[in-house]
Amino acid sequence: MCIGLLGQKLGMSQLFTEQGEVIPVTVIQAGPCTTLQVKTLERDGYEAVQLGYKDKPRRLARRSERGHVAKIDSKRQKAAAAANVALPKKADCEPKRFIREFRVPVEGVEVGQVFDVEVFNDVYAVDVTANSKGRGTAGVMKRHNFSGQRMTHGVKKCHRHLGGTGCSSYPSRVLKGKRMAGHYGAARCTVRNQKIVVVDKENNLLVIRGAVPGPTGAYVMIRPTNKLPAPKHNKWRLA
Repeated sequence: MCIGLLGQKLGMSQLFTEQGEVIPVTVIQAGPCTTLQVKTLERDGYEAVQLGYKDKPRRLARRSERGHVAKIDSKRQKAAAAANVALPKKADCEPKRFIREFRVPVEGVEVGQVFDVEVFNDVYAVDVTANSKGRGTAGVMKRHNFSGQRMTHGVKKCHRHLGGTGCSSYPSRVLKGKRMAGHYGAARCTVRNQKIVVVDKENNLLVIRGAVPGPTGAYVMIRPTNKLPAPKHNKWRLA
């Protein structure tokens, strides 16, 4: 079973098949990821695997971040030791910059275990989750693809405006959910069923077909898709 990986978007490129077809691809630095915690039904009420990606210098890490991945002396630790209470096992690694949980069965997964891009060797397609590019405050034409006002005589200096939003005398108010100008982007979103093109073990690179959310350098979550059953042959797979 493939849990998933954390990674960082490196940018977009294109590859060519032997038949000369061009494939637009996104290159992702996927892993290696260290297992920081294993959540169980008995202890936490749900099952999940917590992974961490990319080391964070200790001088930049808070004490809580250092204590999350390695054992440090603290009042809680001393009190637990005096009461003979076993604390959760630590991964004994460097603090991580990007930490996320995957709600998957935890059988066979141990704290400190390292996962790399090889987990996707037998995976056909993935779902990628990240924060989209922030575009600030945008108008309705950019944010919602409105057509705008007419470019004719009589429409004066409001060609890109929203137009009327009222509802006449009843209900005499603007209904909730009305699409208007406002904050656009910088929101968590997922692209689903993206085909895997190349799995590069040597460089920990995952090359997938199409675009993924976020700017270059954005942190992403990658997990096997459950949208469709995997076909017997992936025509986009090159390596």
